[in-house]
Amino acid sequence: MKTDTFAQHITNIRQKLTQAPNEPEELRIFLFGKKQGLFSEAASLLRELSPEEKPAAGQKLQELREEMETLLTEAENTPSKTEWLDPTLPAADRPVGRLHPLSQAINEITDIFEKIGFTRVRYPEVEWDHYAFEALNMPSNHPARDEWETFFMNAPEHSQLGKMVLTPHTSNGQVREMERLNSEPPIRMINIGRTYRRQQDVTHTQMFHQFEGLVVDKNITIQHLKGTIDHFAKEFYGPDSKSRIRPFHFKFTEPSFEIDFSCTICKGTGQLNGETCRFCKSGWHEVGGAGMVHPNVLRAGGIDPEKYTGFAFGWGVERTYALRPGLHLDDIRLLFTADPRFLEQF
Repeated sequence: MKTDTFAQHITNIRQKLTQAPNEPEELRIFLFGKKQGLFSEAASLLRELSPEEKPAAGQKLQELREEMETLLTEAENTPSKTEWLDPTLPAADRPVGRLHPLSQAINEITDIFEKIGFTRVRYPEVEWDHYAFEALNMPSNHPARDEWETFFMNAPEHSQLGKMVLTPHTSNGQVREMERLNSEPPIRMINIGRTYRRQQDVTHTQMFHQFEGLVVDKNITIQHLKGTIDHFAKEFYGPDSKSRIRPFHFKFTEPSFEIDFSCTICKGTGQLNGETCRFCKSGWHEVGGAGMVHPNVLRAGGIDPEKYTGFAFGWGVERTYALRPGLHLDDIRLLFTADPRFLEQF
């Protein structure tokens, strides 16, 4: 085959383009289909040319391909004549964001305590040893001050306040709040913030949120503490929820207690479907600690323990939230994922 004969074939193929369909997919097959496409038909003619003729023919074939690609691109960018379009219709709804479940929980906790006179505060996450431990009546040999329990910062020590740590609890706000108020009760504080401990499993994360309550005034007793806990349980978990306190030991409270709430799964019975509740096993679940503020802590905040008494409590936001009725959150690490399939439930 001569080059001029090949050129005539290309001209004939260009004429066939006037018969091309309008739909993009049909056009793509018409132009570039492997068996019957026009380009395949033209490319097959190259085999009949001599080596000397192929360069010039290949240039013409490339020009034909570019024309076909332009034609296909225009078809793909042109609305189909058969597709009905009403420009007055509203646009498709876009996904609407919402507060993270932990932010929702923190807002609800804040609202519950503000309604009974507590003031929401927030104190440093990077804290001095003095406020995190020493002022809370925790001696230098206390296990919580071990490097396997606490994150110590690689920073110079303060001559009076000691080492710098990532605060392991929101209790660091107790003495800071006393100092902020110039050691002049009454004090009704709710401190909510991030805290850090070297633990990681299905019920613990190395970073988590706590809320710390502190009340200091004249004649404050355990009855006030128990009443506050009962109020929170009923507001956060429902009117049928109950709370109880069990003797325990914390260095910054005396006496000290562990706080239990009635199980939201088995309704506090310890039984579910005729078997022992696998969630609580007893009808109760533990949420945190509480107690009457130790006299040494009051003294560290400049308050006379002979005139004033107080109570304090501290619970994890994630753990408290995970116990909400109907939630069944068996791994709190899910709260820190960015998976929309999990977060959109809230």
